[in-house]
Amino acid sequence: MSRLLHRDTVPPVPAAELTARSADGSRIHVELHGPEDAPAVVLAHGWTCNTRFWGAQIRDLAADHRVIAYDQRGHGLTPEPGPGGYSTNALADDLEAVLAATLAPGRRAVLAGHSMGGMTVMAAAARPGLREHAAAVLLCSTGSTRLAAEARVLPLRAGALRTRITTAVLGAKAPLGPVNPVSRKILKYATMGAGSAPDRVDACARIVHACPRRARVEWGHVLAELDLAAGVRELRVPTAVIAGTDDRLTPPVHARAIAAALPVGLGLTELAGMGHMTPVEAPEAVTAKIRELVTRYVATGAAAERKAATAEKEDVA
Repeated sequence: MSRLLHRDTVPPVPAAELTARSADGSRIHVELHGPEDAPAVVLAHGWTCNTRFWGAQIRDLAADHRVIAYDQRGHGLTPEPGPGGYSTNALADDLEAVLAATLAPGRRAVLAGHSMGGMTVMAAAARPGLREHAAAVLLCSTGSTRLAAEARVLPLRAGALRTRITTAVLGAKAPLGPVNPVSRKILKYATMGAGSAPDRVDACARIVHACPRRARVEWGHVLAELDLAAGVRELRVPTAVIAGTDDRLTPPVHARAIAAALPVGLGLTELAGMGHMTPVEAPEAVTAKIRELVTRYVATGAAAERKAATAEKEDVA
């Protein structure tokens, strides 16, 4: 195992932590990394993951960005919600709550969402909180609709049978069991490219297997019925899309459809040989895209705000 890869899989220590309160009272665990007054980035992880999934991005970006990462409800340190607490509306509520709790009124950030995190951004596209705080968006390895129909995890011909079985798998109640060579091999086949480094496969397996069973099952049902096509059309901020060419969970057909429908699309980057876990499989590419968006849409504005604040202090003095 190389020292670099090992470093990427070690969870960074947050500068601070807080709890955001969602619309239904749910408590959302939030981590804050990096300088408070630096350009801001908000990271939303995917199904069965947690903030540790973004470890490589946090470690790199926190040197000169305010990085805000949170656990989706039922994942990581965010408790499972009560009855009726699993829906795309709840995801949008949670994101709005995180933005309100971490960003001052009018402060804008780059929002990056992986898989269900990208769906979260699409679900919140028309929300006032997102429109106030989102300067630009990065959607990684995600889809807006027909997830079960397009998934290629099962080696079957596309059609009604594969869709039915995939839907059943998404909502399966069977425990994932311990992380071992067999479970790592299964997870790698389903979610990662064939060339993925063993330590990155292991890191993803430990994150996914730590997800509580109820959250995995309940969100699996939501994903099976997902339809956020309208949310894509409402996402009226500059938005870039990244996808792995070998993604079996959300194949590139989803990314291409999203990129074509975005009102302010910045294009699609297809990462050759990568699977569904692009922020872990290709951390340099994902981090570079986030930095590019910050430089183009946030950093200039943040510098101007700091200059204005300094001038105001000098005038008062």
